[in-house]
Amino acid sequence: MRHLILLALFIVVPVFAASVTEDPLERQMLDIAKDLRCAVCQNQPISESNADLARDMRQIVREQIKAGKSREEIMSYFVDRYGDYVLLNPPKSGPGTIVWLAPIVLLLVVGISGFVFLRNRLKPTLPSAPKLSKEDAALVRAARKQENT
Repeated sequence: MRHLILLALFIVVPVFAASVTEDPLERQMLDIAKDLRCAVCQNQPISESNADLARDMRQIVREQIKAGKSREEIMSYFVDRYGDYVLLNPPKSGPGTIVWLAPIVLLLVVGISGFVFLRNRLKPTLPSAPKLSKEDAALVRAARKQENT
């Protein structure tokens, strides 16, 4: 009997469950907010930050979406206000080029320096042979003559 009641509950309860709907405005706001850096947090998008400024920035994004502004217009609004710093992915042109090229240049410099350092370090460096005195040179010649005979 208990099994029938449990089975009935598993069948009947989902019928009365409300479907979950997502607010398209909230989804659009979060898509934009994940690309904007919180100005007071350290490298955190405003979509994840709980700072007061991040909440205000999310509210501004919502208001601009309601006003019919495009993603580019909203991003431009924040760049005009905070500079390129507010973008989590800085532009690949203009001053943003440095941000994209600096790691590559740094990696090349470190790699080449490491290669040169290791190559020079692994090369055996023997001291130069000392000059033989005249007496020592005569002894060496005598030993060679004796060896050849």
